[in-house]
Amino acid sequence: MFDKLRRWHRRAIYLIRNDIRAALERDPAARSTAEVILCYPGVHAILMHRLAHFIWGHGHCLLARWLSHVNRFLTGIEIHPGAQIAEGFFIDHGMGVVIGETSIIGRNCTIYHGVTLGGVSLKKGKRHPTLEEGVIVGVGARILGPHTIGAESRVGAGSVVISDVPAGCTVVGVPARIVLREGQGKTERPVPLAFDHHQLPDPVEGAIQALNLRIAQLERELGQLHEAADRERRKPE
Repeated sequence: MFDKLRRWHRRAIYLIRNDIRAALERDPAARSTAEVILCYPGVHAILMHRLAHFIWGHGHCLLARWLSHVNRFLTGIEIHPGAQIAEGFFIDHGMGVVIGETSIIGRNCTIYHGVTLGGVSLKKGKRHPTLEEGVIVGVGARILGPHTIGAESRVGAGSVVISDVPAGCTVVGVPARIVLREGQGKTERPVPLAFDHHQLPDPVEGAIQALNLRIAQLERELGQLHEAADRERRKPE
């Protein structure tokens, strides 16, 4: 019994240290460990979730749900106690974040405020997303259903993901589409941890620009044909 408590205590300290370290590394506004511990609701929410998840795992479901409800009241972040969250998880700002019961979040993931990891089925079983290691989910994004977001992938702000995303990809849009792949185009170098929301490509805008260019080309060709026809008509018989 005491050995189990000792192991759990060591594991809890390890997780807490990594959660605080993640906030210090990924938020340039974080100036000290004390500031993170006292002033970061994302860190508070994760710490309270880890306790609720421990209680949930020992069969005290009602107490765990009550604690998660208190967590939501205090932080504005709703995490079901059944969700599995690895170390190094960081929620930036966090207001409006919802993480469903069967969600699985890998190491060193980052999500921003307004993100939903939701389900679309009334059936029991896996119905919420899985984020593999190093995933970043932008402001207001929705990942709906038991889909897997591959390691080091990026989900653009406001996107709605309704299918699996391969590793090392950036997806944007409604529904989300792949706009960058690791090793292709702009992502030939390893994907950095920073997430430049303002530099994400817009596939719809790109398609419209391509259509505009094609229309302009066709108009030039049509004008040339009209000029050639006029010249033919003006030739003396």
